[in-house]
Amino acid sequence: MGKKLKEESLDSVDSLEYGEPAQYDPTFNGPIRKRGCTDIICCVLFMVVILGYMAVGILAWLYGDPRHVLYPRNSTGMFCGIGLNVAQPSVFYFDILKCATSINVMAAVLNGLQCPTTQVCVEKCPDVFWALNPLAYLPSANPQDYFNQSLCVPSFDLASTKLNVKEIVDQELCPFFYTPTISVLGRCIPDVTALKNIPNDFVNTPGLPSSINDTVNGIRNATGDIVNSFNAKEIGVRIFEDFASSWQWIIAALVIAMVVSFLFLLLLRFIAPVMVWVLIFGVLAVGAYGIYHCWWEYDNYRKSTVSITDIGFTTDFKVYLQVKETWLAFLIILSVVEGILLLTLIFLRTRILIAIALIQESSKAVSHMMSTLFYPLVTFVLLVVCVAYWGITALYLATSGNPVYKVVTLNSTQGNCGQIGGNVTCDPQTFYNSTDYSWCPSARCIFIKYNNEGLLQRNLFNLQIYNVVAFLWCINFVIALGQCTLAGAFASYYWAFSKPSDIPTFPLSQAFIRTLRYHVGSLAFGALILTLIQVVRIILEYLDHKTRAAQNPCARFLMCCLKCCFWCLEKFIKFLNRNAYIMIAVYGKNFCVSAKNAFMLLMRNIVRVVVLDKVTDLLLFFGKLLVVGGVGVLAFFFFSGRIRLPGSNFRTEMLNYYWMPIIVVVVGAYLIAHGFFSVYNMCVDTLFLCFLEDLERHDGTIQKPYYMSKNLMKILNKKNKGPKKGKGKD
Repeated sequence: MGKKLKEESLDSVDSLEYGEPAQYDPTFNGPIRKRGCTDIICCVLFMVVILGYMAVGILAWLYGDPRHVLYPRNSTGMFCGIGLNVAQPSVFYFDILKCATSINVMAAVLNGLQCPTTQVCVEKCPDVFWALNPLAYLPSANPQDYFNQSLCVPSFDLASTKLNVKEIVDQELCPFFYTPTISVLGRCIPDVTALKNIPNDFVNTPGLPSSINDTVNGIRNATGDIVNSFNAKEIGVRIFEDFASSWQWIIAALVIAMVVSFLFLLLLRFIAPVMVWVLIFGVLAVGAYGIYHCWWEYDNYRKSTVSITDIGFTTDFKVYLQVKETWLAFLIILSVVEGILLLTLIFLRTRILIAIALIQESSKAVSHMMSTLFYPLVTFVLLVVCVAYWGITALYLATSGNPVYKVVTLNSTQGNCGQIGGNVTCDPQTFYNSTDYSWCPSARCIFIKYNNEGLLQRNLFNLQIYNVVAFLWCINFVIALGQCTLAGAFASYYWAFSKPSDIPTFPLSQAFIRTLRYHVGSLAFGALILTLIQVVRIILEYLDHKTRAAQNPCARFLMCCLKCCFWCLEKFIKFLNRNAYIMIAVYGKNFCVSAKNAFMLLMRNIVRVVVLDKVTDLLLFFGKLLVVGGVGVLAFFFFSGRIRLPGSNFRTEMLNYYWMPIIVVVVGAYLIAHGFFSVYNMCVDTLFLCFLEDLERHDGTIQKPYYMSKNLMKILNKKNKGPKKGKGKD
């Protein structure tokens, strides 16, 4: 008989329009158990995009070479730090001023591009100032006595050369000077701090060539700001040392934040009513005090003959506070606001009680399904995988073309060097050993760009766009998967008639498997809509950035309106998707039907939605404030040395910057609290939608009993008629 009744219930639900009551079996766990795959077309499209995304990653991996970005190159095109140059990890520039005076030179250097000067791989960047002795230009001078072989071009041998010093300098086979440098990302960058310590009278010594003087002064002036930014490396080392000496205590603080967040969510079951009413009456009390203070100020200035018309307009706003009309205006505004709040409290008291009861019920649900609190870790891992795949694919795509080198001249007035065109390609590994350009000693083989002549290279921009779009779609799908999974778990709690005996054994894992089995297409559909809006927002930001200088006020206003509209649209779609995923988890319908049903259900209960949303936001805000503020204050007192744990070897003197662990603890505590509270917020939203469905579909009879808790039924003056099956409800 029970099986027959259950089958009839399923048939009746499937045949009913939204909002109509259905015949339920009290032992039946949930509105619909009969499910099928939803939004199959979008599911197939999503799978095709994922396969294409994998194909793009494979192509990028086959043709890309991230060494172009990760490792510097010398003038012969060989990488420093690997292969034959494994013992020489840094690249040294003969004349860094030619790099420093280039446009956006640091971006070029950090991306593996070459400067128009000779560069060699070195074991260690020179850290002293050196200049070629003027005596080296004498005809009898031996070059081996003046140059350092380790800083010369590797193919050039000082011991066997027949060139004189001037010829060596003109052909840039060895540097004729260098300044103190530091290695930054494998590049020998001038150390401005050391440059400042070089006496000016030494730099301007008459015996030194004027080119050295000009170059040193040019480096001081042109690269000061750039190189100063790289002094952060030393700060970074100190910060790393701080983390190495305090990581155990940072982890302990984060564990405390996790425990406090967990306890706060569980205690909401008991303290939610007190907190809500304390906050509400606290706001009313603040408003009442504001009214009193405004009346007191108004009374003090009542006999004053100065009016606001006598003052006129002034930027000194303190003057307005000495006029009775100002305090009278404040008094009227605060009184109106206070009256509105009181009337709202009187008319919405029942809805506030419902919101409190749902929050308490959410705490019960979380306590029965503790694993849901740790599901954000699954979402986090999946998001990290998506971000890592996107970053690696973008890097490999950006370096998928072979580097193109062309012949350029460092001195076009030397010999016949002016005859060298700009389109002659070369191979840097053989260029310096050939005699093809012996008539131009200053000819160099310089990196120009990456090859874009192949089919893959011609479509790199399109592939990068595909990479971004697929990445956004995957990110939004992962978030949707987490929301639908949690909604399914919490819905199974609400639709369990006898709690907790009717709750499934593994509600979270069952919801996860059910979502992947039936509703990948629906989640992909919602994620695709959100992705398209985000792509439009990215395009608008790009256009705004590119055309900002040429925009007139009307164009800027129009662009601002478009960005604002799409920002609001993205927020609305996120809200709609979230509630649609809840309906999908509960009823198993496709995305469009679920979104429409969720939206119409919320619109029919818009006041309850606003009250619950604001009450929940207020509670969770104070919860985050409690967790982050409490753990942050504790970390401040500990890492600043104001409190010491007995038996601890940790001392504040061990830290270079005690505020860095505090910042890490505060940020980590916020992320932990946000992760816990996001699960709780999803629980509240799910139970709220189930509660609204429960009200519309049931009337408390034996055939259609309420699934809500006794507390909610008491608030609404409702009850189930007749005997109930099971052991009763919470």
